Amino acid sequence: MSSLPIEQSILKQACDQIAAAQVDDGDIFIERSHAASISLEEGRVKHLACSRKQGVGIRLIKGEACGHACTDRLEGQAILETVKAARAIASEGGCLRPVHVHAAPIRSRLYPDTDPAASISWEERKRLLKHIDDLARSLDSRIVQVFASLAFSFSDIHIIRRNGEWRHDRRPLVRLNVSVIAEDGGRRETGSAGGGGRFALTELLDIGGAEHYVREAVRIALLNLEAEEAPAGAMPVVLGPGWPGILLHEAVGHGLEGDFNRKGTSVFAGRLGKRVAAPGVTVIDDGTLPRRRGSLNIDDEGSPSQRTVLIEDGILTGYLLDRQNARLMGMKSTGNGRRESYADPVLPRMTNTFMLAGKTDPSSIVSSLDRGIYAVNFGGGQVDITSGKFVFTTSEAYYVENGQIQFPVKGATLIGSGHEVLKKVSMVGNDLALDPGVGTCGKAGQNVPVGVGLPTIRIDELVVGGTKVQ
Repeated sequence: MSSLPIEQSILKQACDQIAAAQVDDGDIFIERSHAASISLEEGRVKHLACSRKQGVGIRLIKGEACGHACTDRLEGQAILETVKAARAIASEGGCLRPVHVHAAPIRSRLYPDTDPAASISWEERKRLLKHIDDLARSLDSRIVQVFASLAFSFSDIHIIRRNGEWRHDRRPLVRLNVSVIAEDGGRRETGSAGGGGRFALTELLDIGGAEHYVREAVRIALLNLEAEEAPAGAMPVVLGPGWPGILLHEAVGHGLEGDFNRKGTSVFAGRLGKRVAAPGVTVIDDGTLPRRRGSLNIDDEGSPSQRTVLIEDGILTGYLLDRQNARLMGMKSTGNGRRESYADPVLPRMTNTFMLAGKTDPSSIVSSLDRGIYAVNFGGGQVDITSGKFVFTTSEAYYVENGQIQFPVKGATLIGSGHEVLKKVSMVGNDLALDPGVGTCGKAGQNVPVGVGLPTIRIDELVVGGTKVQ
C-alpha cells in the first residue's frame, strides 16, 4: 500500500477532532491527480493541456446535514483548520475515544494502479493523431475535416474514516475521440466514435484499435450523407445494443439514486417491491467490472464497489446508495458514493448501468416492426432527472417498414418518460453490449466517468420527433 502523503500524527489529530463531534459519520478524503490531453484539428496538433491538483476534503455528517470543507494545502495546520470549518458547519458535542489510523485492505483490484501514460512520449501521441487524420481522409474523398483527441488522467486517492480506517486507490483513465465531417454536393454531415477505460494509454495507442474508431466515424458520416428526413409521430422503436443504454442511464438510472428517493422527489420513491417495468426487464448497476470506465475498486467513501440489482424482471428491488442516504433510509450502502474531486461533496451516483440480455434474436426484433425507427446510436439529449422525461437525438437511425430496413434517417428525436418507457418494452435481445468507454455523467455540477449498456430492445410506442412531411 502506498504511503500517506500527510504525516499520520496530523491525520490522527484530525480524526480525533472528527470523533469529538457528535456526528453520525465523517471522513478525510485526500487526492493527488494529474491529467493531460492532446488534440488535432485541420491536420495539425493544435491543443495541448496539462493539469495537476491536490487537496483534502473533510466531511462531518449529522442526520441530513453535511459539513464539508476543503483545502488545497497538504499541510498540518491547513488540514486541522479545515476540520474546524467542517465542524462549524455540522454540530459539535462531547469527546469520544482517540482514533488510531490503520490500513484496511481493498477486496479486489479491477484495474492497473500505475500511471496510464507511463513511458509514452508526447511524440508517440502526436504520431497517433496524425495517423488518424491521414487514415480518415484516405478512406473517402468526401471527408473534409478530421478532429481527434487523446486524453488521460491518474488519481491517487486516500480515504480515512472517522474510526481511523484507511483505504487507498489509484485510478487510471484514458479516452480517445474521433470526429469527422463529410461533404458532398454542399451537404455536410458528421460522424463520431471513440473509446476508453481504466487501463494503460498504450492500449489506445495501438494502431489497430485506433483504426476501428476512425473507420466507424467515417462510416457514420457517410451514412448520414444518404439519410432522409425522419418521420414524426408515435410509433414502435427498436434500440440497438451498447451506447443506446445512455437512455436507460439518464431516463431511469438517476431516478433510482438514493437522495431523490429519500426526499420523495423521484417517481420511484416508495415503490420497492412494485412493478415499474415490463416482465423481462432487469436493470443492474455494477461497479466491479474490470477495466471499465465506470468501475471503482472502492467508492469515494471507501466502501467496496458492488453489483446492485435495481429492477428484477420488472420489479423495483433496490436503490443506489451512499453511506448517508443508506443510514437515513435504514438500508446499507451499495458503494455508490461518488465525488468529482476532494472539493466536492459525496453524492449517490451510478457506475456501470445496464439492462441484462434476454433470449430473443436481435434480427427478429427489428423485423417485428411494421413501421418504426431502429435507433443504433445516440447524440445529445436532455432529461428531467426527477420526472424521467427525456428528449434524445439519434446519430444513427433507420426507418423500418414491413420488417425491413428501408433507409437511414436524420434528425430523429426520441421523446418520452423513462419509467413509462420501461413498461412498454416487449422484446429483449440476447446481445447485451456495453458502451466503448466514453460516458460522463453530470449531477449537481459534478462530472464523473460512467458506463452504460443495453441489449437490442423493442419499445412498443415512443414519440418520434422528425421533419419529414407526411
